[in-house]
Amino acid sequence: MQGLSTTFPNLINKWPDFLEAIRDTFIMEVWAGGIGFVIGLTLGIILTVTKPGGILENKGVFKTIDLVTNLFRSIPFIILLTALMPLSRLIMGTAIYVRGAIVPLVFGSVPFFIRQVQSALAQTDDGLIEAAQSMGLGPWEIITRVYLRESIGPLARATTITAISLLGLTAMAGVVGAGGLGDFAVRYGHDRNMTDITWATVFVLIIVVSAIQITGDSIARRNTH
Repeated sequence: MQGLSTTFPNLINKWPDFLEAIRDTFIMEVWAGGIGFVIGLTLGIILTVTKPGGILENKGVFKTIDLVTNLFRSIPFIILLTALMPLSRLIMGTAIYVRGAIVPLVFGSVPFFIRQVQSALAQTDDGLIEAAQSMGLGPWEIITRVYLRESIGPLARATTITAISLLGLTAMAGVVGAGGLGDFAVRYGHDRNMTDITWATVFVLIIVVSAIQITGDSIARRNTH
């Protein structure tokens, strides 16, 4: 403990705040990630099956979702944070702190995940789709028994990439008042020149990113044919 006090003096003094920042980052990651996963997976599947030549081809639906996805992907996240403040207040009751960050985090991560899901599902062998159709399987059965089952590995990789990207967005959200490790590092590490706090924050983020990557890679390996 004496060694930590010498190496990280400012961090020790701010230890309760540091733990709170880790907790806030975890809350944002889990809530925004969970909501984003459901929405992104659903819309990614819809884009896949309604595309030209898809099992439920629908140009109107495909073009609408595709356009909206491209629109939100083109907006820098820091601008999205500000633009969505009224919506955050409407849905969450506030546009700041952890609750206020959930809405922009979802909007910031979902378009990216939609494209990742599209890419993962596109790896499904067309022969399997044709075989399923010849056996009389309906669209829902093809989605669940062919697309999703055959794409577990690629989807695990897509989820891993998105989760790591979302962690970066939570840090950026902290700069504008969302709390979490981003806010903690800027408020103390940068603004007050407490370099030990900056390095401790970086160290924690490296551990979290590594844990997400290892977990995702493990799931992907077990489900890759």
